[in-house]
Amino acid sequence: MVKIETAKGTISISPEVFTNIAGDAATRCFGVKGMAGKAKESGLYQLLRRESMSKGVFVTFNEDNTASIELHIVVEHGVNLATIGESIIGEVTYKVTEATGVTVKDVNVFIDNMMIG
Repeated sequence: MVKIETAKGTISISPEVFTNIAGDAATRCFGVKGMAGKAKESGLYQLLRRESMSKGVFVTFNEDNTASIELHIVVEHGVNLATIGESIIGEVTYKVTEATGVTVKDVNVFIDNMMIG
């Protein structure tokens, strides 16, 4: 939970807000098929449904009141992986900071799977 102190009171933002914003921002980037989650049975990463996308996002709140975000994604076959990673980092950093006012220290993108078509 992040707490922001203001002159008129305290604003508390739950981690779920951060995971939803980050997941939504990442999945709107070109070439991203969706968030990835590890299957219990096989241990392989699979595409998550839109309502489960927060399972592919992990947020850590640092002592300096910043957030660190880890994203596990599935991308389309044939996209430039470095470019898509940079795009996601920029978009997620901007959207989370803009919506919450919390500085994003880092965003780590894990491309766990690639889908054809």
